[in-house]
Amino acid sequence: MKNTAFLISLSATLFFGISVKGQKISDGQTIDVNGMSVTFNILNKESVEAGGKSFDRYKVSASVKNNTDKAYNIRLSSYPQIVTNIGLVELDCMNATGAKLTSKKIQLKMKAQMINVTYSAYDKSGKFTTSTIPITGSYYFDPGDSVSDNAIFIVPQGEKPDVSVRSLR
Repeated sequence: MKNTAFLISLSATLFFGISVKGQKISDGQTIDVNGMSVTFNILNKESVEAGGKSFDRYKVSASVKNNTDKAYNIRLSSYPQIVTNIGLVELDCMNATGAKLTSKKIQLKMKAQMINVTYSAYDKSGKFTTSTIPITGSYYFDPGDSVSDNAIFIVPQGEKPDVSVRSLR
């Protein structure tokens, strides 16, 4: 019994230790993360002052492309349904300060599939009306699909963003 508990504890520690730590990625580099190509680019750099200190402000872009034959899907069973596990990869800037409402991370997420739903109801005046509303029916990331996003990282002056990427799938 003690051996089983120890093995489970050791396995969990190794699993979480490996999954939390990511691969380093630098400007212009593309790396493979579980069959997905992740690219990171610095788009712009400028110097800024915050709290009497000098920092470098970087506008960055990240993208992920599904190079596998596997499609990722989350089908929703009801609306509204809160879904929190739609992330594919996360890029974490280790030296970002988060000052001036800037980012420390970029999370690239699956695409939303929107469905138009038509419904009928009586309005306040008693008239029967029909309306259409778009709702999210599912989230997906098919083979060959790509997703991208931009962010602003503020880092100490003279430093470049120290970015690591990890899979959320």
